Amino acid sequence: MGLLKNNNCYALDMDGTVYLGERWIDGALDFLAALKKKEKQYVFLTNNSSKSVADYQRKLTQMGLEVAAEEIITSGLVTIAYLKREFPGKKVFLLGNEALRGEFDEAGIKLSDESPEVVVVAFDTTLDYIKMTKVCDFVRTGLPYISTHPDTNCPTETGFVPDAGAIHAFIHASAYRYPDHVIGKPNREIIDFMLTHTGAEREKTVIVGDRLYTDIRAGVDNGLMAVLVLSGEAKMVDVEAATYKPDLIFSSIKEMVSEI
Repeated sequence: MGLLKNNNCYALDMDGTVYLGERWIDGALDFLAALKKKEKQYVFLTNNSSKSVADYQRKLTQMGLEVAAEEIITSGLVTIAYLKREFPGKKVFLLGNEALRGEFDEAGIKLSDESPEVVVVAFDTTLDYIKMTKVCDFVRTGLPYISTHPDTNCPTETGFVPDAGAIHAFIHASAYRYPDHVIGKPNREIIDFMLTHTGAEREKTVIVGDRLYTDIRAGVDNGLMAVLVLSGEAKMVDVEAATYKPDLIFSSIKEMVSEI
C-alpha cells in the first residue's frame, strides 16, 4: 500500500484514462478529490490536439469538474511554444480543427493555406480530400514538417477513431515523408514543458495513461514514474510484448486512490 505516496505531481492523460467520451471512468473523480485533499498537484496532459484548452475546460465543467486553464496542457499548446522558439515569424500551414487554429491565431502564429514556410499536422476531425491533397503537396516540397503528436487511434465510448498517427501514414504514402519533429508524448518536448509549467520535480512526478507507446514511453524516456491504466487502449497482453514497461499497472484509476 502507498506505492505512490512519495510523488507530489501527477500528469494525467485524459482520453481512456479519466474519461471515455462524455463519461467519467469509474473512480476518476474520487482520485482527483484525493489528490486535492492530500495537497498533491495534478495537470491534465493530453496529446489530443483536436480540442483547445478552452474546449477541455468547457467539457470538464459540463461533466461536473471545475478546472483552471493552467491545469490543462495539450500537444497543440506545446506546439505553439515550439514554433515560437524554432520558427519565429514563419507562416504555418496547419492541418487541424478550428479550435486549434483559433489558439494559433491568439498566440500570434501566422497561418497560411497558400504560401506556408512550415507544415503542422494535428488531429483534424474535419479532414477532407481537399485538405489531404494540400498537406501532401506542401510536405512533398520539402518544407519543415511538424506534428502535434503520434497517436494512431483515439479511444471513444464506442471504440477507436483514426488520430494524427493515421494521418501521418497517408501523408507518407503520398509524399514519402514522416514528420521531422513530433511534439507530444512520448517526446521530451511536452514533458519538459509540463515540468517547467508546473514547477514539479522530475523524480517526484508520475505520468498516468492508457497507452504504452506514448504515456508509458514518455515516463521511461524522461525519468518519470510511469503508471499504466487498462481502461483505454493497452491491455495486459500488450504489456507482455512491449519494449517500454510501466512501473505500475492498475485496472483503472479507481485502484490508485488507496496508493497516494
